Amino acid sequence: MKSKSGDIMDESGLEKIEDGSVVSNIHTSKWRVFTDSGRDYFFQGKLEPAERLFGSAIQEAKEGFGEKDPHVASACNNLAELYRVKKEFDKAEPLYLEAVSILEDFYGPEDVRVGATLHNLGQLYLVQRKLEKACACYERALKLKGRVLGYNHPDYAETMYHLGTVLHMQGKDTDAEALILDSLKILEEGGQGESMTYIRRLRYLSQIYIRSNHLAEAEKLQRKLLHMMELSKGWNSMEAITAAEALALTLRLSGQLGEALELFEKCLNAQKKLLPEGHIQIGGNFLHIAKTFMLQASQMRRTDKSEALSKLEKAKNYLENSARIAKDVLLKLKNQKIKAQKHEKSSVTLRNYEHAALVILLQSLESLAALEMSKNEIQEPKEENLHAAEDSLLQCVTAYKEFGYGTQLQDSFEVKSEYLSCLKHLSALLANKETTLNSKASPISLPELKEEIRRTEIDLRSQKTG
Repeated sequence: MKSKSGDIMDESGLEKIEDGSVVSNIHTSKWRVFTDSGRDYFFQGKLEPAERLFGSAIQEAKEGFGEKDPHVASACNNLAELYRVKKEFDKAEPLYLEAVSILEDFYGPEDVRVGATLHNLGQLYLVQRKLEKACACYERALKLKGRVLGYNHPDYAETMYHLGTVLHMQGKDTDAEALILDSLKILEEGGQGESMTYIRRLRYLSQIYIRSNHLAEAEKLQRKLLHMMELSKGWNSMEAITAAEALALTLRLSGQLGEALELFEKCLNAQKKLLPEGHIQIGGNFLHIAKTFMLQASQMRRTDKSEALSKLEKAKNYLENSARIAKDVLLKLKNQKIKAQKHEKSSVTLRNYEHAALVILLQSLESLAALEMSKNEIQEPKEENLHAAEDSLLQCVTAYKEFGYGTQLQDSFEVKSEYLSCLKHLSALLANKETTLNSKASPISLPELKEEIRRTEIDLRSQKTG
């Protein structure tokens, strides 16, 4: 998108320089150098030097072009984008607002460049969950882009999609769905129906359908995504595996357990060819397969007890393997942490890997406990099953304290939610155990457990509202 000054907004939100102005002095020359160098550092992930250069670019633009020139707006936008990436939102907002004000004064409030900056401001409000403000920015940006660029332009479709995400977060799923579908149609008509942008938006729409329990619609989109990945990447690719796993999870939710299991197993075979033994994604798939076997056991517990117990034994084998892989990964990562801290990018990757491993470990251990309890519901109750269930839940608590407590993972809503679920199941089991004579004493008392549940619930509520 070109501005009067020749600046072009790229997908990152930063503005490139293609300056056609006749103003030239030492300040404008420095502005150009600072902006180019700042962009280079930004894309290398070196945010501190980029921040200094973008800040200097604002000052040089003001001295070289004037306080209210579009070059100043461009420089403000670039520094604001950097602060948005750094999550320093209080610093980013006034810069975006200054950029909008300058562009409105220079070009008028109906100019498309105003719309582009409003879109960026909307993104800032969106990541802060300031949904009303985000919605207002996107609505105005959409109106301006549509009028100037046309209603089939990809930039118009981009703002339309972002507005759809805001509406979804506000609970307005019907309006959100309509906007996202329209944005997808624009991409299709523009020849971008196989682009990564299209695929990401299609995937997001399928998640909206799942959260609103429209599983048939989600399944349809996910089958389309899987077909696209098979054609473009081949079945033995991580892209196809990811699409197939998403479809299998939806099929499992809708009760189509046979096809779901078949897909999970097909994914597992492909993963074993592509990934090293003990990779966390293989552990995750073991967990998916185990949960599917457990659901099958639940369906046949009254009609075929023997087969139901057989399914649970298969599930147990997969759960033990998923827990083993996840714990091995966490132990290895724990030893690598000090080295990884020296390299910011690898450290972020390792944290994501660590997060996935801890979630899988907690879910595997809790599922093992549920499995042992299910055995007692299908057959004559055995005390050994109760002991095994308790042991798995105690391991779950220990795993959180060993790998989560005192680390960045402790702040993860997903990790803490899994931990809370484990605590509640353990509490229920111990409460029931207190009524049973000759029960073995647990290493954690029921009052201690209830207090930990209370503290964890407070933490989660605080995270949700914050």
